[in-house]
Amino acid sequence: MNFAKHAVGALALAAALGMSGLPASAQTTLKMQSTWPASLTLQDNFRFFGERVEKLTGGSLKIEVMAAGQVVPPFEVLDATHKKVIDGAHGIAYYWVGKNKAATLFSATPAGIAGMDHMDFLGWMYEGGGLDMYWGFYQNELKLNVVAFPILPASPQALGWFKRPIRNLEDFKGMKCRQTGIVAEIYQRMGMQTVNLPGGEIVPAAQRGVIDCAEWVGGIEDLRLGLAQVWKYHYTPGMHESASIGELVINADVWKAMTAQQQEAVRSATTETLLRWWVKWQYQNADAIEEMRTKHGVQILRTPPDVLTAFFKAWDEIAAEESAKNPYFKKVLDSQRAYAAKVVPAKRFMFPPYSFAANHYFPEARRAPSGQKKGSEKK
Repeated sequence: MNFAKHAVGALALAAALGMSGLPASAQTTLKMQSTWPASLTLQDNFRFFGERVEKLTGGSLKIEVMAAGQVVPPFEVLDATHKKVIDGAHGIAYYWVGKNKAATLFSATPAGIAGMDHMDFLGWMYEGGGLDMYWGFYQNELKLNVVAFPILPASPQALGWFKRPIRNLEDFKGMKCRQTGIVAEIYQRMGMQTVNLPGGEIVPAAQRGVIDCAEWVGGIEDLRLGLAQVWKYHYTPGMHESASIGELVINADVWKAMTAQQQEAVRSATTETLLRWWVKWQYQNADAIEEMRTKHGVQILRTPPDVLTAFFKAWDEIAAEESAKNPYFKKVLDSQRAYAAKVVPAKRFMFPPYSFAANHYFPEARRAPSGQKKGSEKK
């Protein structure tokens, strides 16, 4: 082996990648803020991204990772990034449905759009033209000077927390609940009263009796937020965020000013962060569910099927209505449904139901439905 030749090649590669010891003057620090409280694992996702970018660029690009409210209020990070008050933001696209309802489609909400899971949606984003539509939405439709990448698979999420049991859709109606984005509109059609609150305001509102129920995330996030100490009825699953994915947004001028290698580092860091944080998060959720039950006395219950069915019907109605009056919404939704029409049926054919192996190795104990006494189940 010609070691001299390989050594020269290695040095050339290091230089090309920007890893050859850049002077301090070449370092750039970007100030970015999330929509999340500092204590949540959603913020851990953001921190991990910052760490990976710094390592992948050899320190030439650093991210100052800030939590909600450190520079601007949580729901103002998108506009602040556009105006370059901050260089970038970490949040989720459905927060911006007030600007254009097509925003929800880029967060895979609700219902995975058309039954897609996280990986299906990422397939559409990276292999089905979704990322181009994503950038086009912000830059051409909303006239915002930003670019965006998927980074945060914060789902599947629970239906939420309730101050009293819900046995069916009728029990669901009339309750006043924290909801956001297009989901709030869907639940309103189902008879719920909704209140839009940032995560940090949910527990105080619950303690004051302002709301009767709330949806946040589920698992570790809800435990850290303190919801297990407020209410004891926790229902899962929910279809509103069965496959939701949050975003990293960067000011477009800041993006263009990066070197090609720094841009590639950001691209790589977003996909690595999505995967690495997600697998850790699933384990944290398992621990959190156990703690909710054993330490806080939370009843974790199955969502009544008629609630989930009503949700699908309400979403389909809203999607049809919005498609009729919003050309970009229709364009994106049609693209997603066309992609889903291929991958979802094929995946159902190829993949065994998760419950099949799970029930073999970890049989689920039969429990009487909420409000039904043990022993009264029909044979």
